Amino acid sequence: MNQRPPPRSAGNEDVYNIIPIHNLLDDHPSLRFPEVRAAAAALRAVGDLRRPPFSTWKPQYDLLDWLALFFGFQASNVSNQREHLVLHLSNAQMRLSPPPDNIDTLDPAVLRRFRRRLLKNYTSWCAYLNLKSNIWLSDSSRSASGDHRRELLYVSLYLLIWGESANLRFVPECICYIFHNMAMELNKILEDYIDENTGRPFLPSVSGENAYLTKVVKPIYDTIKAEVDNSRNGTAPHSAWRNYDDINEYFWSKRCFEKLKWPIDLGSNFFVRGHKGKKVGKTGFVEQRSFWNLFRSFDKLWIMLILFLQAAIIVAWEDTKFPWQALKESSVQTRCLTVFFTWSGLRFLQSVLDAGMQYSLVTRETKSLGVRMVLKSLVAAAWIVVFGVYYGRILSKRNADGGWTSAAKSRIVNFLEVVVVFIAPELLALALFVLPWIRNFLENTNWKIFYLLSWWFQSKTFVGRGLREGLVDNIKYTLFWIVVLATKFAFSYFMQIKPLIAPTKTLLSIRDITYEWHEFFSNSNRFAVGLLWLPVILIYLMDIQIWYSIYSSFVGAAVGLFDHLGEIRNMQQLRLRFQFFASAIQFNLMPEEQLLNTRGTFSSKIKDVIHRLKLRYGLGRPFKKLESNQVEAYKFALIWNEIINIFREEDIVSDHEVELLELPQNDDKDPRCNWEIRVIQWPCLLLCNELLLALSQAKELVDAPDRWLWHKICKTEYRRCAVIESYDSLRHFLLAVVRYNSEERSIIRTFFQEIDEWIRLEKFTKYYNMTALHKIHDKVVHLLELVLKPNKDANKVVNALQALYETAIRDLLREKRSNEQLKEDGLAPQGTMSNDRLLFQNAVELPSTSNEKFYRRVRRLHTILTSRDSMQKIPENLEARRRIAFFSNSLFMNMPHAPQVEKMMAFSVMTPYYSEEVLYSKEQLRTENEDGISTLFYLRTIYADDWRNFLERMRREGMVSEKELWTTRLRDLRLWASYRGQTLARTVRGMMYYYRALEMLAFLDSASEMDMREGSQLLGSMRQSSNMDGLISERSPSSRSLSRANSSVSLLFKGHERGTALMKYTYVVACQIYGSQKAKKDPHAEEILYLMKNNEALRVAYVDEVLTGRDEKDYYSVLVKFDRKLEREVEIYRVKLPGPVKLGEGKPENQNHAIIFTRGDAVQTIDMNQDNYFEEALKIRNLLEEFTRHYGIRKPTILGVREHIFTGSVSSLAWFMSAQEMSFVTLGQRVLANPLKVRMHYGHPDVFDRFWFLTRGGISKASRVINISEDIFAGFNCTLRGGNVTHHEYIQVGKGRDVGLNQISMFEAKVASGNGEQILSRDVYRLGHRLDFFRMLSFFYTTVGFFFNTMMILLTVYAFLWGRLYLALSGVEGSTLANNTDDNKALGTILNQQFIIQLGLFTALPMVVQSSLEFGFLNALWDFITMQLQLSSIFYTFSMGTRGHYFGRTVLHGGAKYRATGRGFVVQHKSFAENYRLYARSHFVKAIELGLILTVYASYSPVATGTFVYIALTISSWFLVVSWILGPFIFNPSGFDWLKTVYDFDDFMNWIWYSGGVFTKSEQSWQKWWDEEQDHLRTTGLWGKVLEIILDLRFFFFQYGIVYQLGIAAGSKSIAVYLLSWIYVIVALVLYMVVAYARDKYAAKEHVYYRLVQFLVIILVIVVIVALLEFTRFKFIDLFTSLLAFVPTGWGFLLIAQVLRSFLEKTMIWNVVVSLARLYDIMFGVIVMAPVALLSWLPGFQNMQTKILFNQAFSRGLHISQIVSGKKPKADL
Repeated sequence: MNQRPPPRSAGNEDVYNIIPIHNLLDDHPSLRFPEVRAAAAALRAVGDLRRPPFSTWKPQYDLLDWLALFFGFQASNVSNQREHLVLHLSNAQMRLSPPPDNIDTLDPAVLRRFRRRLLKNYTSWCAYLNLKSNIWLSDSSRSASGDHRRELLYVSLYLLIWGESANLRFVPECICYIFHNMAMELNKILEDYIDENTGRPFLPSVSGENAYLTKVVKPIYDTIKAEVDNSRNGTAPHSAWRNYDDINEYFWSKRCFEKLKWPIDLGSNFFVRGHKGKKVGKTGFVEQRSFWNLFRSFDKLWIMLILFLQAAIIVAWEDTKFPWQALKESSVQTRCLTVFFTWSGLRFLQSVLDAGMQYSLVTRETKSLGVRMVLKSLVAAAWIVVFGVYYGRILSKRNADGGWTSAAKSRIVNFLEVVVVFIAPELLALALFVLPWIRNFLENTNWKIFYLLSWWFQSKTFVGRGLREGLVDNIKYTLFWIVVLATKFAFSYFMQIKPLIAPTKTLLSIRDITYEWHEFFSNSNRFAVGLLWLPVILIYLMDIQIWYSIYSSFVGAAVGLFDHLGEIRNMQQLRLRFQFFASAIQFNLMPEEQLLNTRGTFSSKIKDVIHRLKLRYGLGRPFKKLESNQVEAYKFALIWNEIINIFREEDIVSDHEVELLELPQNDDKDPRCNWEIRVIQWPCLLLCNELLLALSQAKELVDAPDRWLWHKICKTEYRRCAVIESYDSLRHFLLAVVRYNSEERSIIRTFFQEIDEWIRLEKFTKYYNMTALHKIHDKVVHLLELVLKPNKDANKVVNALQALYETAIRDLLREKRSNEQLKEDGLAPQGTMSNDRLLFQNAVELPSTSNEKFYRRVRRLHTILTSRDSMQKIPENLEARRRIAFFSNSLFMNMPHAPQVEKMMAFSVMTPYYSEEVLYSKEQLRTENEDGISTLFYLRTIYADDWRNFLERMRREGMVSEKELWTTRLRDLRLWASYRGQTLARTVRGMMYYYRALEMLAFLDSASEMDMREGSQLLGSMRQSSNMDGLISERSPSSRSLSRANSSVSLLFKGHERGTALMKYTYVVACQIYGSQKAKKDPHAEEILYLMKNNEALRVAYVDEVLTGRDEKDYYSVLVKFDRKLEREVEIYRVKLPGPVKLGEGKPENQNHAIIFTRGDAVQTIDMNQDNYFEEALKIRNLLEEFTRHYGIRKPTILGVREHIFTGSVSSLAWFMSAQEMSFVTLGQRVLANPLKVRMHYGHPDVFDRFWFLTRGGISKASRVINISEDIFAGFNCTLRGGNVTHHEYIQVGKGRDVGLNQISMFEAKVASGNGEQILSRDVYRLGHRLDFFRMLSFFYTTVGFFFNTMMILLTVYAFLWGRLYLALSGVEGSTLANNTDDNKALGTILNQQFIIQLGLFTALPMVVQSSLEFGFLNALWDFITMQLQLSSIFYTFSMGTRGHYFGRTVLHGGAKYRATGRGFVVQHKSFAENYRLYARSHFVKAIELGLILTVYASYSPVATGTFVYIALTISSWFLVVSWILGPFIFNPSGFDWLKTVYDFDDFMNWIWYSGGVFTKSEQSWQKWWDEEQDHLRTTGLWGKVLEIILDLRFFFFQYGIVYQLGIAAGSKSIAVYLLSWIYVIVALVLYMVVAYARDKYAAKEHVYYRLVQFLVIILVIVVIVALLEFTRFKFIDLFTSLLAFVPTGWGFLLIAQVLRSFLEKTMIWNVVVSLARLYDIMFGVIVMAPVALLSWLPGFQNMQTKILFNQAFSRGLHISQIVSGKKPKADL
């Protein structure tokens, strides 16, 4: 923490962010654009404006300074917005096409468009409130120049207000209010008003230094802060304090003008804090914690389900084969009319809920709300009465007439007439649904008449108007849902409801049930019937989720197929397409030279489609154009080689693979390397084996004419190229190794010329012997091998050349020629050779070994001549293969055309960072865990091939021994490891690929053919310099940096590329606490500085806290960068804040403080666990063009991007997680965007329309707790405000996920709690009501509904088992069995079907479909089977439990909190105590409860006597129990190691008994953990407590049911038996208290007394048992049976005591409660430990578990067993 802000040094004026606007004569590359100068000049045009008084006006001031002097903005804010404005306007002007006539002035159209876009939200706010907008611009073009300046002033004013509003940026309509008033004052200054009070020229009411911050922002900020303090750190009920949304919605009514006034009246009740009477309460919505919210928000869905259920039961009761047969009966028809009672009742419920939850909104200022609530309830109640009266008339008439006469039927018609009136609103909505544009028009117009009409149905809100989609989209998602619903209702009727009717009738008809206990309501079969139906109804309510997931999988697959996903899956498919690849790159990544007027016309679109078809299917062979001398080929080679080189930099390919993959280029400078080859030199990878095949073809077709043979060879493009390239290369090679002016050289020349001539005349086969080609081939290969040897033997080379010459002359020529003839033809030396000199003897001159270029060429020739395999396994690394396949596939997908870099949209990337890892330190890499494994050892094992490639690269850079890695090359090692973890360094490297890609694309945009050619040669010669690494030649290895410094293409750049790239791209990392990290000398700060130093476009924003007084602090938003000239970090902007940043959730607040430093039209939100790839970055121009296209009736405001989960290979758990996530982020999102149109934003690498969002509340919401899943609220906000979210799959970003079970569970808990909070939020309520019915369904089932239905599945299991238990213990089951055996079986099978459906398809289908789409069906099937063998079902069942538990608990009690999951590697063993702490309440206790029910059921159920029936009924429930108990141990490394299990148990017992002190953590002491587990019960409301107690009562049922089964009960059914059993409980409690008292009093000092008490108690117990055995019907087994009865009772008491803690804590009872709770936890611990201990004790189990857990890595040659047991190989570093 600094003491005060560092003073700005005198030279600091030169510090700038991106462009030095203060000095337009600087030699900065961006300043060469006239557009930048034009924008700056427009701002300087102050002209004749009235100068601000009280301050000296300097000549260099511009319009922004003028505004700042009048209104009191901060200087830093002004310079920040100045650059923001200049950059944006110049970028917009660059994009103009055609370019303006005068490029040196700012084009008025650019400014007008920007002003409309920036102030769009303000103008619609004015229209909504019926205010006149304060933007005074004349529409005529007369006063253009004045208007031009005025427009600039409005835009600047808005940006200055926004740039300094700090936390008010979350309340966009508040900013509109401020702008409205300040714009009015600006108008008065511009129109030269005279102030009435002073008679002087008008001055704004807010002026002076920092006046805006202190007088406008601070009061509102302080109010928000006071409200947040009221929230008691988020634990207070939401209804008790105003969050950001409440503050914002205050400005949605005109009362803000009456109350707040301007200048802001601090006496207004808006600012009242605390609980005084006058304060403004919640506005717009009250968040109440209750499950009723689900019904309130999605009432249409529940009404549909309930009405269908009722009608289906009525119809099915008639027992006809098909439902329509029953409906012919008038009586059935009449009964069906009762659904309208239910409907009116549900409407009444809805209105009562509204009134009950939202009553606190009604104040003096909002009376109409209260009136409407009361009226709606009254009307709904009236409808129930009306229906009752009319229904009564039907029945009375029928009874009077004794049947269905026409009069009775006419009464039915009367009833239906009433119904028509009742459903009129629905009919109207349906009509508007069919005509969506009318609905949008009505909602978006602010006419009073429409407002009055809609007043009854919904409150007037500023958001959520006009959300309808276009007709085509409407039809698509309507069809989807009609199919889903039709399937669901058919299934429900025939498979769920109808089969239950018969058992129900049977049960109701049984009269003589012999109850096993005291029955209070003897005629109570109805309760049994209810229990039968309960699980079925629960399943009925949730199974749309299952049907949705089935249909969405197939729809998603279809959409994916039409998008051409997964066409290139592997290297074979890439080989087939590679020939069109260059054209595809040219077509998609290179901007077209198009005439200005043809873009976007119909004919150009048709041409595009045809071109794409040609590319995709190779029609018209576009690669024919690509012969070696063309610009296109050069561009392709540059891009492709750069991608391969970056693969090499990332160590995912080896040097050898680079040679096989790259496209070689010619070098004019060295004649020996300038091999002119007539065809494209494809990568060796594609040419392998082709030459040998051509040779064998020649051998077979010995006598065929030239043309026929050549026709055969040319059938394969690669073969043709291989033949021509080998021939040309061989000629160049022979000429290169022979001396320049020797006779031998001319012989070679002549020989080749002769061949060329015969080929031209098509007589090659006539004059040359084809069979000799094989000999020639062998001799050439031999020669090449000799030349490539490290120590070359010149004599052997000479011999080889002679042999080659002999073969060519003797065998190849068909006509044998004499020596004379040869001499004559120039094919033999002219003079007679003396014996001492043979041919070639002194003529050979091999190039020096440093000529790497030449030898690389020779190696390539050798590879083409010899390779036989198909090289499908190149590159070896799976990641490299996947990336090449995805990139090449994406180029054949549909994407917009790329503009030139200068004409593309500018964008920024923003990453929030708190204190995660930046780079792994030496210690982190070396430190070993308890099993003796260091992080580095783990990484080397998992990424074995990357490690090999890394060592190879280091050796090439001059490393001698591996010891150097820990000394001189430590930085390289740390980077290598960090790029394989989830670190900031990895994210920054990935995001800086955008910058490198843009530089390269800018070079290619403007480079001529000459540049390219020189470029490719320069690169070639550079890459081949052998003394250095292949990426750099002139730097020393130590100065090599992380980033673009080692890009090879960068050496070609002319200089302007850097300027272009900087103008188009910035990367801001919001390191919130970087200031305090620097002050503490935290190593993180050094690493961040290192990243800035190596990445030019990287900026770091942080919050600086500066002490001003004793306890007072000032807060600043600071932006820093690394200055290349000064070679140090410099501060660019320092904007003062009104107070601490974090009022709401941390991450959105962090993003919000840094968003003022982002630039461009778009911003991409990237999290700390993401990565990017160079080849994907090349497509960013295309992606940004999507903003200009229409999707449906709107342009997109968020572009969804697909992600690739890169942590899947770490362990099987990580694989399950990434498979699940992968199907969600690809298939799931694809369906949501198209056809369902409800994709939101899920914190993915989505790209936001920046100006749209910054005027509408930012890119996330930040209210405490309610917005804990901050990201998705950006999607909600976007949809409600009329945005459009799309999804694009031709570009991908990497993402890391959690890899250990505990991390995954914490993550799922966070997401589930977040969903629990979303249910309460106003956004979900508004979306549920404002979207049309089918989009509402899509929205529900893909957000909160998914979690609700997960919880329903668990409830179904509970309902089923408790129902079974009731039927068994009460004796109903026995009685029904006696009457009718079949129905019970029918019932069992129904329920079982449900569970199988629920467990299997629910999780698996989308994954299988997605992976079969992208990797082929067989692969997908194999993966699925492997997953099952690795127990993925256990994992999915376990995580279902996590989701259900946390979701339910959050909705009932709150307590959602951000859970930091940590993103490390998980290889160490987690202790039993840690697992117990995490899962005791969410899984273990529930599993034990279900296990207990199953056990009791097995003992007492007459049905369960048949083993098969019992297994069939309960297998899925037992599976659930086993998964929940064993899950954490199966997926725990060394989970079944006997020694560890023993240690773990000791550790667990120590934890239980450790009392600890004040500062003990929950990890050390059971007591502390137990207290924390009840946190949610302290903050919950009254209803939460009541519900919790009601739920806990279920544990008393065991005692009631089992007591009557004991021998001692002697078959008595009296209630006395149950009451007497309580004596047992009381006696046990008293004995326990006696022993506890004795222990406290005597155990320490008088130990004998303590033992005596124990002895007496034991004697007493024995005496009692003996007495019972002797004098009653007590059996010994009753002792154990009674445990089953009384243990749950105790647990029930404990749970209730926890709820009532606030009353009990002060009494004596509390100590008993705590010690009892400890006993119970020990008991649970032992129950959970028993199966684990048993499995650990069994031999061979540990090995099996290791195989299951790490199988993925095993298959890639992992020595995990060494890792886990710590037996390290000796060669470890």
